[in-house]
Amino acid sequence: MDMLFAGILLWSAVHYIPSLMPALKVTLVEKLGNGYRGVFALLIVASIVLMVFGWQRATPTPVYDPLPDAVQITSVLMIISFYLLGAAHGPSNVKRYIRHPMLTGVIVWGIAHLIANGDSRSLLLFGGMMIWAVVEILAINKRDGAYVAPGAVPMKKDIIKFVAALVLYTVVVFLHPYFTGVPVMAS
Repeated sequence: MDMLFAGILLWSAVHYIPSLMPALKVTLVEKLGNGYRGVFALLIVASIVLMVFGWQRATPTPVYDPLPDAVQITSVLMIISFYLLGAAHGPSNVKRYIRHPMLTGVIVWGIAHLIANGDSRSLLLFGGMMIWAVVEILAINKRDGAYVAPGAVPMKKDIIKFVAALVLYTVVVFLHPYFTGVPVMAS
């Protein structure tokens, strides 16, 4: 589980630089120029690789029993999560009500998986990512001040994002066993 923990820690640390340590980000950008983005991206990719391989290598220890009907509940929450992740990019009406749709989507993703999985590696991965997202929301809100919600956009944009979320969900259901070793529809 060390590799999984290291991946979550690296992911969090890299993301916390802009939100919790903006002065450090400025210093790094001054020193690295456009290389900052490359280093940031490389570290994020490394953190994801650590999380995926750490997840696959970790031996799950049961901690609690998943909820009954977890597959159905998780499926609905995952579609909502993918929609929120998509709504963060470009105009959407969700942004009128949710300041951080992407981070909220990560929280929903974490809740969905904790409903369906009651083992130690799930608690570490999904709980860790939820904690990261909550801290990130609080840090960004503090750094950026009061939220000014954007105006309404045509509903067509939200419908397109929802359809994209359904397509992405379908692809992830198919690919899930290949990168996690766990079929989505297992009960």
